[in-house]
Amino acid sequence: MTVRKAVIPAAGLGTRFLPATKAQPKEMLPVVDKPAIQYVVEEAVRAGIDDILIITGRSKRSLEDHFDRNAELEFELEQKGRFEALKEVKALADLADLYFVRQGEPLGLGHAVSLARKHVGNEPFVVLLGDDIIDERVPLLEAMIEQYENLERTVIALMEVDDPSLYGCARPERVSENLVKILDIVEKPKVDAPSNLAVMGRYVFTPDIFDAIAQVQPGVGGELQLTDAIALLLATQDVYGYTFSEGRYDTGNKLDYLRAVVEFAARRDDLGPAFRDYLKEFVKGL
Repeated sequence: MTVRKAVIPAAGLGTRFLPATKAQPKEMLPVVDKPAIQYVVEEAVRAGIDDILIITGRSKRSLEDHFDRNAELEFELEQKGRFEALKEVKALADLADLYFVRQGEPLGLGHAVSLARKHVGNEPFVVLLGDDIIDERVPLLEAMIEQYENLERTVIALMEVDDPSLYGCARPERVSENLVKILDIVEKPKVDAPSNLAVMGRYVFTPDIFDAIAQVQPGVGGELQLTDAIALLLATQDVYGYTFSEGRYDTGNKLDYLRAVVEFAARRDDLGPAFRDYLKEFVKGL
C-alpha cells in the first residue's frame, strides 16, 4: 500500500531546554523564523504525506494554534500590505490534513505511537520525531518510503554514532549500499552494543507494530520503548534499516539546536551573505 499517513510524537517535556520550555513546547523553539516542528511537517509533505497526526501533551496547545488559521493576524497583515507574510501564514493551514491527539501520561515513545492506532488503521505509516530535523537537501524519508514500497517491510533510519548507549542500536546485516537487514535491536545498551548504528527518529512501519507495542513491558526509564516493540516485531517479520550520514539535527540537544540555527541561516539567500560575513568577523575576535 502507498504510504500516505504520518505520526509525529511531540508530547515530551523538553527538560533539557529549561527554562525556555517551561511555558512553551520544545517543538515550538524557532530555528531562524520557523518552529522546529514545522520543518518536520514540511518534510512529511515533501515525501508525499497528506495525513498527519501529531501526538501532543499538556501545555502543547500552541502546536495546534500554529497550524490553524488566525483571522485577526491575517486581517492585520492584509491591512498593512504585508502580503508575503500573509501568504506564509495562510499556507500553514493548508500544508496537509493535520490531526491532534493528547498523550495523557508520559509513558514513553512506544505508548505515544500506540495512540495512533485508530487513526492509522491497517495501513503503513511514517513516524517522525517532533524534535529531529532532517536537512531538506537529504531526501531521507523519500528513500525510506521507496524501500518500504519495494520490500513491504518496516524500514528504520540508522546513523553511525560515537556513543551507542544514548540510542536504540541495531545489529545489521548489509544488503546494499544504504540498506541493512536488522538482526537485533536494543534500547540504550549499557555494555556490548550490537553496533554503532543508532536509530535516528525516522521510521516507516507496517501496521503490525501496534500489536508489538501492545505486548511490550516497561523498559528503560520505566517507559514503553518503541525500540523494544521493534525487537518483538523481528520475531515475526524482517525489519530493515536505511543508513545515512548527514543532515540530521536533534533540536532537543542544545549544541545541535545551535548548529541548526546557524547552518540554516547561513544558507538562506536573504540572510546568508550578511550572516556569513558576521560569523567570520565574530570568529576572528575570539
